[in-house]
Amino acid sequence: MFLDLIRRRNPQLISAAMKLHQQGKIPANSYVIDLDVVTENSILFKAEADKWGLKTFAMTKQVGRHSGFCQALKTAGINKVVAVDMAGAGACYRAGMEIGHLGHLVQVPQAEADSAATILKPDYWTVFNPEKAQQAAQANAKIGRVQALLARIYARGDTFYRGHEGGFNAAEIVSVARQLNDLEGARFAGITTFPALLFDPKSAQVRPTHNLSTLGKAADALAKAGFNNIEINAPGTTSLSVLEILAKAGATQCEPGNALHGTTPLHAVQDLAERPAVVYLSEVSHVHADEAYCFGGGLYVDPVFANYEVQALVSNESAHEGHQQVQVEIPAPTAIDYYAMIKEAKSNNLQTGDSVVFGFRGQAFITRANIVGISGISSGDCQVQQIENGFGDKVTWPLKENRYA
Repeated sequence: MFLDLIRRRNPQLISAAMKLHQQGKIPANSYVIDLDVVTENSILFKAEADKWGLKTFAMTKQVGRHSGFCQALKTAGINKVVAVDMAGAGACYRAGMEIGHLGHLVQVPQAEADSAATILKPDYWTVFNPEKAQQAAQANAKIGRVQALLARIYARGDTFYRGHEGGFNAAEIVSVARQLNDLEGARFAGITTFPALLFDPKSAQVRPTHNLSTLGKAADALAKAGFNNIEINAPGTTSLSVLEILAKAGATQCEPGNALHGTTPLHAVQDLAERPAVVYLSEVSHVHADEAYCFGGGLYVDPVFANYEVQALVSNESAHEGHQQVQVEIPAPTAIDYYAMIKEAKSNNLQTGDSVVFGFRGQAFITRANIVGISGISSGDCQVQQIENGFGDKVTWPLKENRYA
């Protein structure tokens, strides 16, 4: 879905990924990130967020919490992240980021609450129920810290992805706020939901969900009860182009993820300020029965669109004119993506070792792909910064003799 966009708006990334792969500097099964463009995008985003008075917490999961990605954000002045889970929080912490928001989407397991409080010290910690609030409060009380808590809320008519449900009844938010304020080691700081915005395929626009109005009504109830300066965290399909919508709805926090590398659903149908900055790189393994099989491992296409014909570019050269656009079949989500199958291999003269570049909206952190940051593309002196896994750990590649004792 994003391949044509990348070809138009960042073709140098495609060429650089192929060149470095053919030189043996990047492994197959890698998300390749243009760190310079990430910095450019982040500068634009933060300026717009600052204009609307929105705190910015970056989401890093889609590109595997890569340390180079985190440093690109810091260069742009975005120093804080939202972490999906403790693994993501740890990766971002090791990369030098501050934790702006923890516990949303995934609650903090009880045995990890102490680590979250003593090491990560998040600005905001989301809780879904009194038990989780108590665990967060106790962990912080032990160290004499008062943790700002966000209450995840819900109301009839709200939208939640299956498996994302949970939270406090929005109709009871004033009582909830008082309960959280009564906890030693914690205070009530605000409210959150997900998703507050969603892409509408029919109109090709980003629309507010019922969840956003639920936040607004809850905020009004809190204000009438005397709660002032309430934080309203409203994530979902966030790009620079929707920040005015969020601010006018009362949001105080935004959490860009795909926007920082130019791959929100809206980017696929409109040329927005942020440019695409990530591709998925593979390599032809073998040809069988007129299909070329390329290595998988990171072929998770985030299903924000209806099923569509997946395309890729194949070449053993870096020059644009040498790239062939081909049709690809990727394994169903129920299968392990050992390989993807490229059609008409013989007529396209596809060969073992050819580079294969995809442009899709990925979720690198749930795959077994490598994450590779590269810089200097625009100058023609592109360099591999670091190869990591989806947990932000350095990958030794190619494999070296280093066995456990």
